[in-house]
Amino acid sequence: MTSTPGSAGPTAATTPPPSDPGVPAGPDRRRFTPAERWVHRTTGALMLVCVASAACLYLPQLAELVGRRLFVVTVHEWSGLLLPVPALLGLASRAFRADLGRLNRFLPYDREWLRAVRRRDRRPEARPAGKFNAGQKLYAGWIAGAVLVMLGTGLLMWFTGLVPIVWRTSATFLHDWLALAIGAVLVGHLVRAYGDPQARRGMRTGSVERRWAEREHPHWKEE
Repeated sequence: MTSTPGSAGPTAATTPPPSDPGVPAGPDRRRFTPAERWVHRTTGALMLVCVASAACLYLPQLAELVGRRLFVVTVHEWSGLLLPVPALLGLASRAFRADLGRLNRFLPYDREWLRAVRRRDRRPEARPAGKFNAGQKLYAGWIAGAVLVMLGTGLLMWFTGLVPIVWRTSATFLHDWLALAIGAVLVGHLVRAYGDPQARRGMRTGSVERRWAEREHPHWKEE
């Protein structure tokens, strides 16, 4: 049925056109299962507790403000020990295992993505990606390795009587400096996530707009 001039209701002027970026184009696309989102959220919460408790231990201003150093040390130690647990439990999910496989595969178009980043080329067509882009793959690999190193050095610092003093000194040095690097990388990760509402939506609800998926992750279908 066609409309005549003046017949539009009061909401017609405020309804965004179909081309508006805020309007979903077609049905949403499933990105993450509840198990995957649980692993991400739980790991993120434990990581934030580790970083926050570490800051309270190493920064005098925070140490004086919080107090109860022994309690903070206990929280830091146990949150660090529990950090790998969500990922280990997530292995029971087939979807989580499939995503680990994707993150561990570096494909030719990932090199194109990195070259575009070096050239500061922000065009979506210049940065092809599968379900995860090359930056996400590098971040996942780096943070997984860093967590294992932090866990190992932390255990050496915890059980002081089992290893020579030089081992403990070296472990403390590596633990402290890697903690600073992890903090900086986490800030970058949060900034990137804040700048991409669709990425946050995917982790929050499990689904993203199909238009966003086809633009930012064109090789996702192939995977």
